[in-house]
Amino acid sequence: MATKELCKIVIVDDEVLIRQGIKHYVNWEQEGFQIVGEASNGKEALEVIEQTQPQILITDIVMPIMDGEELTRNVKSKYPEIEIIVLSSFGEFAYVRSSFQSGVVDYILKPKLDAHSLLSVLNKAVSKLPSADPIETKQQDHISIDHVIDKIMSGYETDYDAELIARVFPYDSFYLLGVVFSGNLPRVERSQIQDRITGQFQSFVAQVIYHMIPFTKDETVILLNVNKDQTKRVVDFANMVAESQTDSGFVLSDPFVNFSQIGLIYREKVSKLMQYRFYFPDIPLLREQDLQRDIPNIEPFKIDWFTNECKQERFQDAFSYLQDYVTSFSTSYTTDVFEFKSFFEHIIFHITVLLGNSEYDFAEIENAKYEYFRSINEAQSSTETVEILLTFIEQVNKCLQSEKNQPINLNMKKILQYIEEHYAEPLSLAGVAEHFHFNPSYLSSYFSTHNKEGFIEYLNKVRIEKASQLLLKDTAPISEISGMVGYSDHSYFCKVFKKVHGMSPSKFRRKKR
Repeated sequence: MATKELCKIVIVDDEVLIRQGIKHYVNWEQEGFQIVGEASNGKEALEVIEQTQPQILITDIVMPIMDGEELTRNVKSKYPEIEIIVLSSFGEFAYVRSSFQSGVVDYILKPKLDAHSLLSVLNKAVSKLPSADPIETKQQDHISIDHVIDKIMSGYETDYDAELIARVFPYDSFYLLGVVFSGNLPRVERSQIQDRITGQFQSFVAQVIYHMIPFTKDETVILLNVNKDQTKRVVDFANMVAESQTDSGFVLSDPFVNFSQIGLIYREKVSKLMQYRFYFPDIPLLREQDLQRDIPNIEPFKIDWFTNECKQERFQDAFSYLQDYVTSFSTSYTTDVFEFKSFFEHIIFHITVLLGNSEYDFAEIENAKYEYFRSINEAQSSTETVEILLTFIEQVNKCLQSEKNQPINLNMKKILQYIEEHYAEPLSLAGVAEHFHFNPSYLSSYFSTHNKEGFIEYLNKVRIEKASQLLLKDTAPISEISGMVGYSDHSYFCKVFKKVHGMSPSKFRRKKR
């Protein structure tokens, strides 16, 4: 391999495409360098630096959580021997100037980033290292295994030395073992799990070569090279490890014989299995054979029907439908995990809005919704996500049970339901008061006290909501729709509509369509 130790580099940028681009600009190991780690912000970078001990750091300036300026100060304080190169845009001169004061070697403008300028700045950084040997750090040997695997896994075409591959991986079969770490697992524990897996593998399987391929802070893939007669031993051991490491998820590819297929096997098989683990939390080691072959056809959620049931206070029917839907939805394992979680967050938000528009006091649920959002975001499986929703529904039902027994709310519910059923008629405060045997003045005061809007404001809100639905679903003229929702004066309808939506009915129809 290399005749001299390679100069280790860590790349820090919140844009993954920038990091990937830098990694594949040049043949780093031929030039005497090795990319040993990457991070998306300064906080992650400090962890990576502690693990990898690089000599050079290439960092962006503007990043979330901890930016490049703060990272530079931290690194120079704790690791003064590390040389730092800053990536910046034209408009970030003030940041760059501040970073130079903290000991940055040089900076590179992102719009002008190319292989020549990058190597030039890197050699400048190398010249400042304690045991510097600039220019002479270029290696004359063949491309390393790390570089070949990294390029293949990233989807790049690459030529490699077949004899080198045969020497490093002498056996006739390959596997990819994917490891998905729990989101709250510290980096040190992840490293310990990796070391434990590889160490035990060598003692369990007689002849095995492994290669670690880190992807993100939450995922690692291990390339295994064994003889085909060791297949059962590989599967048995992978199952044993998966069952013992309950804080991580494992997937295993089928065996393959061609080294050049590792990128394709990862993208087409392993990466999908790693996502599907979210839907199969009870299977310690997920393999292709564990997937159900018939993926259910999930109909779109009937949000309009669900909304109407809630407004009519038929909550049990609405929630029963929702529970049946999510039970079926959670079996659709090809659904993107982000899309799956987004549905649950949207439903919880939608229910809290509906409850907030009612006369009930649901302040407790309104305040708790962000905690539900956080829990859903951190959920490790579809089962856990469904349980969070069921807990939310249980809390809603408890509030409904305590509220519905309050006599003052019973009268208000009847009034609101009457408006909902008769909004298209020429309703008036006096007419509704007569229907419920109230004095009009008392009804006006009572309505304002126990509802967010006054009588006329609420009636207009109901009518405009119905008109908005008709404008989108019906081709009837706007003047006709105004009459359908209870307005005898078309110009008044347009005035109220614009006050609610900030635009005229005709513009609303055009824009939404």
